[in-house]
Amino acid sequence: MKYNKVTLGFIAAAMMNIGGVLIFSRAFTNSAINQFDPVVMSNFGLLMIVVWGLAYLSAATITSGVKWLAGAFAIEKLVYVVVWLLWFKDNSLGVVYEQDLFAGMFYSIYGLNDFVFMLFFVWVFLTEGKSSKSVASQSIQ
Repeated sequence: MKYNKVTLGFIAAAMMNIGGVLIFSRAFTNSAINQFDPVVMSNFGLLMIVVWGLAYLSAATITSGVKWLAGAFAIEKLVYVVVWLLWFKDNSLGVVYEQDLFAGMFYSIYGLNDFVFMLFFVWVFLTEGKSSKSVASQSIQ
């Protein structure tokens, strides 16, 4: 497999989702994360974040035509960023840190992490396929 920026970006997104959830949730046993957002960050919600990570890892193996998949991933990340920002309206990181260090770290960084990868997925969406279009049009002429 050729490792380029896109492939490595998808792998990094996967590792952040999978590794981040497993570490900060202590393999789904850290109930403090669930307590502070019982809808989005329930154990089911955390499991779905791991599943998204598996989707990113799968996308890393695709050699072409990943543009629209990256676009869908960008929208998914946007949703998590918005949810994270809205979470701050009714919650305090200090209270989370008082209860559990790992939960505090999780809530401190997950939205920033999703924002960075949202930008990556947008970049892939905007740039993927441009060179293949020009190559395809050249071969037709």
